Amino acid sequence: MKITNAYVNICSPGRNFVTLKIETDQGIYGLGDGTLNGRELAVASYLTDHVLPCLIGRDPFQIEDIWQYLYRGAYWRRGPVTMSAIAAVDMALWDIKGKALHTPVYNLLGGRSRQGVMVYCHAFGKDIHAALEDVAKHKEMGYRAIRVQSGVPGLKSTYGVGKTTGYYEPAERGLPTEYEWETESYLRSVPGLFAKVREVFGEEIHLLHDCHHRLTPIEAARLGKELEPFHLFWIEDPTPAELQEGFKLIRQHTTTPIAVGEVFNSLWDAHDLIRNQWIDYIRATVVHAGGLTHLKKIADFADLYHVKTGCHGATDLSPVSMAAALHFDTAIHNFGIQEHMPHAAETDAVFPHAYFFKDGYMYPGDKPGLGIDFDEKLASQYEYQRAYLPVNRRQDGTLTDW
Repeated sequence: MKITNAYVNICSPGRNFVTLKIETDQGIYGLGDGTLNGRELAVASYLTDHVLPCLIGRDPFQIEDIWQYLYRGAYWRRGPVTMSAIAAVDMALWDIKGKALHTPVYNLLGGRSRQGVMVYCHAFGKDIHAALEDVAKHKEMGYRAIRVQSGVPGLKSTYGVGKTTGYYEPAERGLPTEYEWETESYLRSVPGLFAKVREVFGEEIHLLHDCHHRLTPIEAARLGKELEPFHLFWIEDPTPAELQEGFKLIRQHTTTPIAVGEVFNSLWDAHDLIRNQWIDYIRATVVHAGGLTHLKKIADFADLYHVKTGCHGATDLSPVSMAAALHFDTAIHNFGIQEHMPHAAETDAVFPHAYFFKDGYMYPGDKPGLGIDFDEKLASQYEYQRAYLPVNRRQDGTLTDW
């Protein structure tokens, strides 16, 4: 089998997606996701102008060798654009191999380690009362794990709280929106939020919370310690991870589990965090961390240090990535939990898929390959529209982490 053609499709059914299709001389094709939220065209260019010409004539079964060729052969390694492009190719190759061998990709990764993949959803509200209502709604939908965010008194807007009810989607058309931030108000409000959630819903559901890189290590340590009575599943991205040693300080002060990694691109971004057991969950994604080939390496390394996975799964990952993540989650031993933000109806129509949700779990389905397809004709009705994630400023005007 040889690769005969490969091309990129950029569409926007609800939001922007970069989809790679690799075709072979046996009529089998594979799909990969190269979406990088707010920088989609950079990945599309990297693929079209630099990567895809190197694939023609290659054996798509040689996944490891092609991965190494694209990573080491470019000389310029890592970074979100490079690794998202490599991930798109990698996903498509696993998809081709599964289809050619008439088996789901999870069988190629070692087979099932579990029957279902526990997922967590996002509940939010402009205040605690509204957040409680959203938690109740998601609990009724069958979720066993719920991330909870609420508005902060004194701030007009904050991360994790949508402008309207329903699903949260932070990316917006046009130029970046500016949010405002004040750390002390946030630190005062969050413990009260989770005290109320536990009071109303008890201990039966797993609760999660995202700090979204906004705290210093000592501020994160304070929050983690104050949240200990409410037994959170984790606090996510408590502080920016460029300084990995910052997590050592957090770990010294709290037993609240820590998750990080949705912006990571390789094992090296998490090497010290995992090796020193400063985190409990690694959240690297199949698309931004180089595909299934590299994500499996990260998981295997993490397993040595009792660190579990908790892969990012927001709507900036297309259904192709969600399908790949679910095969990965099904196969690996040290799976922890999978983020699940349902896509818009128009997105699901463009990407018909075998995976499904039931009673708090997701299942990849049993179709060969990734179990995902791409309706190019329908996708052509949704042209790319420039969109950005927001930026964040403190109340004195200083730019800070969003």
